[in-house]
Amino acid sequence: MALLKSFLADESAATAIEYCLIAAGIALVIVTVVNNTGSALLNNKFNSIDAATK
Repeated sequence: MALLKSFLADESAATAIEYCLIAAGIALVIVTVVNNTGSALLNNKFNSIDAATK
C-alpha cells in the first residue's frame, strides 16, 4: 500500500509532460508563423521578378 501511495504522490513525470506540451505549443506557433510569412514573402518575390522581366 505504501508503494502505491508513493507512486501516486510522485509528480516528476508531470513536469516532463508539461514541458513537452509547452514545447509542442511553441513549435506549432513557429510553424504557423513561418508558413504564413514564408508564403507571402515567396509570392511577393516571384511577383516582383515577374514584373521586372516583362
